[in-house]
Amino acid sequence: MQQNKLRNVAIIAHVDHGKTTLVDALLQQSGVYRDNQEVVERVMDSGDLERERGITIMAKNTAVTYGDTKINIIDTPGHADFGGEVERILKMVNGVILLVDAAEGPMPQTRFVLSRALELGHRVIVVVNKVDRPDQRVHEVIDEVLELLMDLDATDEQLDSPMLFCSGRAGTASYSPDVAGTDLKPLFETILEYIPAPEVELEAPFQMLVSSIDYNEFVGRIAVGRIERGTIRQNQEIVVCNYHDKSKVSKKMKATALFQFDGLSRVPAEMQEAGNIIALSGIGDITIGDTICAPDCVEPLSFVQISAPTMEMTFSVNDSPFAGKDGKYVTSRNIRDRLFRETLKDVSLRISELETATDSFNVAGRGEMHLSILIETMRREGYEFQVSPPRVLFQEIDGVKCEPIERLVLDVPAEYVGAAIEALGTRKGEMVDMNPVGNRMKVEFLIPSRGLFGYRNEFLTATKGEGIMTSVFDSYAPYKGDLQRRNTGSLISYETGEAVAYGLFNAQERGALFIGAGTPVYEGMVVGVSPKIEDITVNVCKKKQLTNMRAAGSDEALRLVPPRQMSLEQCLEFLADDEVLEVTPHNLRLRKRILNHELRMKALKGHKNK
Repeated sequence: MQQNKLRNVAIIAHVDHGKTTLVDALLQQSGVYRDNQEVVERVMDSGDLERERGITIMAKNTAVTYGDTKINIIDTPGHADFGGEVERILKMVNGVILLVDAAEGPMPQTRFVLSRALELGHRVIVVVNKVDRPDQRVHEVIDEVLELLMDLDATDEQLDSPMLFCSGRAGTASYSPDVAGTDLKPLFETILEYIPAPEVELEAPFQMLVSSIDYNEFVGRIAVGRIERGTIRQNQEIVVCNYHDKSKVSKKMKATALFQFDGLSRVPAEMQEAGNIIALSGIGDITIGDTICAPDCVEPLSFVQISAPTMEMTFSVNDSPFAGKDGKYVTSRNIRDRLFRETLKDVSLRISELETATDSFNVAGRGEMHLSILIETMRREGYEFQVSPPRVLFQEIDGVKCEPIERLVLDVPAEYVGAAIEALGTRKGEMVDMNPVGNRMKVEFLIPSRGLFGYRNEFLTATKGEGIMTSVFDSYAPYKGDLQRRNTGSLISYETGEAVAYGLFNAQERGALFIGAGTPVYEGMVVGVSPKIEDITVNVCKKKQLTNMRAAGSDEALRLVPPRQMSLEQCLEFLADDEVLEVTPHNLRLRKRILNHELRMKALKGHKNK
């Protein structure tokens, strides 16, 4: 039978195409808020990092009621590095709303998430968003979406998907690109008409696949998923099993608390039926991919295979001279526990302990953004540690060494295209497509993931900050040969102390500095970048020698160039192979692995002699 009063739908799109803003408008117009309630923008982005960066990191569930039908809506991440979230969320829904920016058109992540939805046979509602942008090109974008659907081998029904034209910010939708909408009623109506109601067996034994995990200090882990069949009542007996681990069958336990989603909150429920998305607490070691069943019918459900990580970094205990001054959690046990706790809710992350070093852990993820979000979250929680430069993960396919290739799309002003193509050519990039879009150019490349390390800053400089670049994992291809990670060197502090204006004034002639006067430094710490390829040692602690021949203030005042402020992502991109990043709650310090200058020179000489 069908649950006609229920719809389950996910909103998928490329990063920054307006998913979370559209969900805001859907919540507003479905009567979730009181008339006098103060509402924040992007209410679904609940994490501090999500609000600061304007991106969704974790998929979020909400539910609205339209007429007498409940619509479960899942807001998914748009950034490629959080694709693992999108893949598993699609198992919970019966259809998707594909959002496409009216100016940018389909982008790399649009292709990725749409292909996953089409593989699962989901129905698609295409929504061209931001139609009120002055640079919108709606009619061209319609053609691009249809080309993308054909490209991805969509079925005839999927090619015939309904198309709506929205402004998430204004909260309007219309059936025609040339007619402005007044509210989101057309979108609500299309969801009810086109997205199928869940097919369910209410009389069958209870079965539910866990697609997401939440955590609460009071009740522990909370399993989120869609009930596949049957019904569940509070305190009903259940068992947990796993499709890929047939030996995992838990002893009988009780579903101590049931919740259903209503607007932005979870509401306790006595009983829930198949087809609905619910949250369940009371199961200690539940994890994503587990199946919760009735004890008399233990049948695990297959779980979507999450794409393997393509990049890794080594997290280790901070051993710098300033170790332990900032952080609350500094030991290897603290770091280990925190990393393994992260894997409980992030299925794309892989943690492995190094046999050669007990205080180091290899952390593999889907990209630099994925790993940098984890680093930033940990430092805000009071952890102190150091990380190595990111490395790509190679695979051996049919006896050939292969590396991950990214599909990179650049949107740049026409006058800067030449510089971008030349730079990517030296990084083993291969241009596959180039189209003019107004007075800008949209250029598509296939490039090794290694080739993108450190390119973002160079790209923004070359395009005077006007360029947009986005990439998504494409495939594995045979190794493309050696690449130079960086064509600049580092300025390295010669001694431990405090940076002073006189020392910095002399050092800034050698390159751009990352620190200002009064900054504590130690021997081997990277304090700037040198335009030459080799590293240069500078003494930023050097003071002017005073004699009876002159006074301290008699010379002309020293003019210092303001230091370059580096974000976490910029620090990770900057790292050379023999450098690490020291991460503390209040500081990010670049440093050499070997701090002592003499020992470092000996190690370098030994490496060259090999």
